[in-house]
Amino acid sequence: MADQLLAFVVGGTKRATCWSIADGQQTEIGKRMVVLDGAGRPAVVVETVELEQRRFCDVDLKFALDEGEGDETLEEWRAGHRAYFERNGGFDPEMMLWCERFSVVEVIGE
Repeated sequence: MADQLLAFVVGGTKRATCWSIADGQQTEIGKRMVVLDGAGRPAVVVETVELEQRRFCDVDLKFALDEGEGDETLEEWRAGHRAYFERNGGFDPEMMLWCERFSVVEVIGE
């Protein structure tokens, strides 16, 4: 799965991500991070360009599409993310998320 998501980032379709507030703030605007491939090797450098808190039920189609994981509707995004959050600690439609948009700074090795 990591390699598939990485391909979306490198290809430019994945420009956003989100996680539960319960997992803590993991970045800040301007922070650069190295994204690893499925084998744990550095693959790309990204920079956080936007970070906000939003309730799950308030995520809009624009953000869902910016996540670039193949969802074409908000309903698809919600179903997939609901399943993810249920597997990883719990889900509530009112749960707070960190919603991050990022840009690719460098593809390592290119």
